[in-house]
Amino acid sequence: MCDMEKAHFVILPVAYERTTSYRKGTARGPAKFLEASHQLEFYDEELAGETAKLIAIATAPIFKPSAKEADHKFLKRVSSAVAELVRRKKFVATIGGEHTLTYAPILAYAQVYADLSILYVDAHADLRNEYEGTPWSHTCALRRSLEACRLFGGQGRTSMVGIRSMDIEEARYIGDNQNLALFGMAQSYRLCDLADSIIERLGEHVYVSIDLDGLDPAVIPGVGTPQPGGLGWYDLLYLLKKLFERRRVVGVDLMELAPIAGQVISEFAAAKLLYRIIGYSWKNQ
Repeated sequence: MCDMEKAHFVILPVAYERTTSYRKGTARGPAKFLEASHQLEFYDEELAGETAKLIAIATAPIFKPSAKEADHKFLKRVSSAVAELVRRKKFVATIGGEHTLTYAPILAYAQVYADLSILYVDAHADLRNEYEGTPWSHTCALRRSLEACRLFGGQGRTSMVGIRSMDIEEARYIGDNQNLALFGMAQSYRLCDLADSIIERLGEHVYVSIDLDGLDPAVIPGVGTPQPGGLGWYDLLYLLKKLFERRRVVGVDLMELAPIAGQVISEFAAAKLLYRIIGYSWKNQ
């Protein structure tokens, strides 16, 4: 790791949890993620290099909301922090925290890239307009993110991958929006066969948002809202590798890590996933 000024990649941990509706614990995700990252080998067996020695990576202090800070005000504060890092030419990887957080970095990137597209990896559609009385629920994360893109004239073209849970209103919303392309798990048994179609739907500049429940619970069980039948480890890596080769990925987040007491596989897998993503970005961009 290096200091912030010299870094090309900045990890921004955000300990935010306000609306989780099943397992609690996503506020503890960033700290456990960082703790697990110290157990990673520098050498990446796929990329055949010591990523952390070849590029400059820095970790920002953990962001936390104050007890009385309104959700939308905290999200704007996170967005301002991301925007400042982007202004300084950093590639920002935000780690959470509940998926509501994705709105914040996308709001920052949408101001820079009018054509911003989103690769949204999740078990859930996250397209509700509100849930349990708030529009800032984790179940509204993609809906709010699309609105952030449109604030600055963008279309928010999105490929939704790994989806296997939604309500009927979300299904109708997808059907009514030509900028949303759904690649649900019912049709995605072999993700490698769909990678080209997933990427073709996206524009030149892409933001990647990964809810860790998009992966199968056998890979990462420690999430807030697990669903059976998710993506395999190597399937997701294949898609991400192709995406970095064919598009300019400008930012990324990993959300919804909810560590399980007595297990470390979830946080270790999440840390290794981000390390590989940083490697893909360094190699291709």
